[in-house]
Amino acid sequence: MLNIHKNIGKGQSFPIGASIQSNGVNFSIYSKYSTGIELLLFNNIEDNKPSHIIVLDKKKHKTDFYWHIFIEGLKAEQIYAFRVHGPFLPDQGLRFNPEKVLLDPYSKLVVTPKGYQRDLAIKPGDNLSSAMKSVVVDTSVYNWEGDHYPRRSFSKTIIYELHVKGFTKHPNSGIENSKRGTYAGLIEKIPYLKDLGITAIELLPIFQFDEQDAPKGNINYWGYSPVSFFAPHSSYCSSKNIMGPLDEFRDMVKALHKAGIEVILDVVYNHTSEGGKNGPTFSLKGIENRTYYLLEGETYSYGNYSGCGNTINPNNSVARRMIMDSLQFWVSEMHVDGFRFDLASILSRDELGVPQKNPPILWEIESDPILAGTKLIAEAWDAAGLYQVGTFIGGKWKEWNGKFRDDVRSFIKGDEGAISNFAARVLASPDIYGSKNRSVGTSINFITCHDGFTLNDLVSYSEKHNEANGENNRDGNNDNLSWNCGIEGLTADSSIIKLREQQIKNFMVVTLLSYGTPMLLMGDEVGRTQLGNNNAYCQDNEISWFNWELLETNKHLFRFIKMLNMFRINRDSSKDDVEPPLLEFLQKRRKIDWHGVQLDKPDWSSISHSLAGTVRTKKNDPILYIVCNAYSKDLDFEIPEPQNFKKKNWYRIIDTSLSSPDDIVLLNKTKIINGKYYTVKARSIILLIAP
Repeated sequence: MLNIHKNIGKGQSFPIGASIQSNGVNFSIYSKYSTGIELLLFNNIEDNKPSHIIVLDKKKHKTDFYWHIFIEGLKAEQIYAFRVHGPFLPDQGLRFNPEKVLLDPYSKLVVTPKGYQRDLAIKPGDNLSSAMKSVVVDTSVYNWEGDHYPRRSFSKTIIYELHVKGFTKHPNSGIENSKRGTYAGLIEKIPYLKDLGITAIELLPIFQFDEQDAPKGNINYWGYSPVSFFAPHSSYCSSKNIMGPLDEFRDMVKALHKAGIEVILDVVYNHTSEGGKNGPTFSLKGIENRTYYLLEGETYSYGNYSGCGNTINPNNSVARRMIMDSLQFWVSEMHVDGFRFDLASILSRDELGVPQKNPPILWEIESDPILAGTKLIAEAWDAAGLYQVGTFIGGKWKEWNGKFRDDVRSFIKGDEGAISNFAARVLASPDIYGSKNRSVGTSINFITCHDGFTLNDLVSYSEKHNEANGENNRDGNNDNLSWNCGIEGLTADSSIIKLREQQIKNFMVVTLLSYGTPMLLMGDEVGRTQLGNNNAYCQDNEISWFNWELLETNKHLFRFIKMLNMFRINRDSSKDDVEPPLLEFLQKRRKIDWHGVQLDKPDWSSISHSLAGTVRTKKNDPILYIVCNAYSKDLDFEIPEPQNFKKKNWYRIIDTSLSSPDDIVLLNKTKIINGKYYTVKARSIILLIAP
């Protein structure tokens, strides 16, 4: 056994966390107001007591605000944790509690004992036996086999938002039981992703999170409850090896890169699972509460701009450094390609919670050399009413465009007064992004995401049905701009089924053919349903999982979206990798003429439900003619003469009113369209091309 007392050195303050050196491990932790720290070492995760307790000497093991120690002979896979001593004075922002075993904020790996109980991190008393613990790791030994980042431009990107567990957890996934719901299981579905034609996956949170952070009887399934900003979630790993989560995650990234697919992480730097004053103490709260969290007023109460009880203090220099170190780690050591920032507007708030004009953390992320070339996507709002869509800082950031979702839903549904906003959304929202000279790919265009209805449910339910969540249907958004097409929920009525499928195709055409960057939700391509649940955050079951039987049941829908993805990529494949500013793109590179049922006479009135357009690019490029008829009746649209563009014929590529395989076809198999008019069926979209 290691003779720990003969192997202790002073250590150093940098690097922060546990770092392997030639003959041991250096530990460093920031804790400005603490009076003492104990380092706990464990032989096994299930141990009820540490193998060693090392009390750090304040004179020897502290430099400024950093406690540090070097222990010779320690190696990778060593399990450890801290106890931190200091005053418990909540009304001064100090919440030190040496009864609680704490994670290293810089843990690259977190292990959880079988008897873990969230409540024991809340109640008075020692929680040693049930506490999550950190692990020393050496990230340098992994063989990346020459892995390289695809670095695909946004103009050539189709994002697919998926949940690691939910993608393969269903028993019918075809994945062996030990790999279902894991990083390894996702690797086996890469051929499916390639066949679908997406170019990037956006993973719901994979930072280690607390699955028990949910109302009693429920489970936190989505993962917006982080306990570490550096560690991959261990329960998504199929391996029993302690290093499995790190290695298996990197195996997944490497395999996706070999397939040309980028990996974007949905990251939660706005709050942690420690909640507010009555929440558990896992790490930051017990190490340096006043530094890491945004505390307000004379009582130092938790600022709750996240809606989850606490808010990270992102523009404090120490918290900012932690966020930057985390981002750099995921790019340099884990090879991810980008990030979608949950409630990103919180990162603009200062230490008083006031939005800043030039928030340091956001500019640092934008200008950091390690993050150069990574995709940065902001959810540009927070839970306290700050809404920054179109005004988010910088020129590199892209934004989830919630107005695209709402305005397209409204138009396709058939609402009045939606026509003008709809036209702006399909042009990448120049009314939102044009004034700041943002690029054409700035708008992330989506109709559905994890939060809300699936696309199938958007056209099958007019009301939410969240009873399974156990909150009497009070949770979830009440205003979904959904329409059940005549019957609420499941039905055998063939006319309703046909209309719903038609509406799904309409939504997909608009999403994939609009300018901006498209994002699809896992399973929408096969008609996945959550039975009307629009807040399935706690549903780790078949409500949320991908049902792979639908791939056969709705193969016609999968075919349509697969070919639509192909058309989108081919449409933009010849364009430069450098994205032009949006207004320049629309004024110089795309010529769009708007029409109504008659050429050059668009109807912009509040009662209009249809819009047509001719799209021209370079002299020899194909001409596109598209019609969106959201009206409840068929309409005859006048077609431009192809000779006007020095073209011979119009060919029909898409007609969403038709059944498969005629609803979408390749150019060499298209039907030639003759005549002056085309009858566009009620609630359908057509696309003609003059090559």
